[in-house]
Amino acid sequence: MSGYEKINFRNGKELQALCGSRALPISEIMLLRECSLSEKSRGSVLARMGHVWEIMKDSAHSPIDSPKKSMGGLIGGEAQALFLHRAKGKTVCGDLMSRSITYAMAVLEVNASMGLIVAAPTAGSSGIVPGVLLALQEEYDLADEPVVRVLFNAGAIGYLAMRNATVAGAVGGCQAEVGVASAMAASAAVELMGGTPDQCLSAASTVLMNMLGLVCDPIGGLVEAPCQGRNAAGAANALTAAELSLSGVHQPIPFDEMLDAMYTVGKRLPSELRETAQGGCAATPTACSLCGGC
Repeated sequence: MSGYEKINFRNGKELQALCGSRALPISEIMLLRECSLSEKSRGSVLARMGHVWEIMKDSAHSPIDSPKKSMGGLIGGEAQALFLHRAKGKTVCGDLMSRSITYAMAVLEVNASMGLIVAAPTAGSSGIVPGVLLALQEEYDLADEPVVRVLFNAGAIGYLAMRNATVAGAVGGCQAEVGVASAMAASAAVELMGGTPDQCLSAASTVLMNMLGLVCDPIGGLVEAPCQGRNAAGAANALTAAELSLSGVHQPIPFDEMLDAMYTVGKRLPSELRETAQGGCAATPTACSLCGGC
């Protein structure tokens, strides 16, 4: 498409440089990249992302109204329970955090019952980005348009993680799945709330630091537990990192270095702690009894 110059970036440093030289947010740089590489119009790319957002919203809301038991039988109904607890006005976390973890867990319920979700970046971590962004949208009464835009910001972080590290639990543990999803959500949240590209990447780095070393140990090999609870924790982590960054708290380790550290740690995890269901939570006596024995 002749209307778009070719634009790309290979790491966070190059992304920051592009944002600085063009005085554009991360979302716009990523949108330009998508237009140039796909050779599709800006409107077409935005419309496709709008469709993604609609799927995310539906998967976050539907289990609250109609809970569904997971295929493995380990989860189902948790999001509705959280919703009803918040409705009583006695939430420990406050409204924003409570909404975020409710929606994050809801999406995992949809995924585990074979419903339609958006892998962001994986199915096992799909609740974090919609959980955080939907909670912020409702808390601040935001239209869909700015939320759809910052999904490109989240996409940029996910792209860098896939290019330079991994988002697979089988390769890098849950820090690579839930950790990267949380980094994506934190960066997008910072931009949505008026933060700079530097603050976005700072928040993403903080998330990876906070979740460094998290193992992947699904009970029975199913993406149900502890995955659902870790999506809730990832959403909380993303909001925490965003708050720190927006308030000016300094993150000493650049995003690129933190991503590399995460990848290095992930490769050093024993195979039992990388999605094999042979260690961690999955190897406890109770977990073994739930899945028919180890």
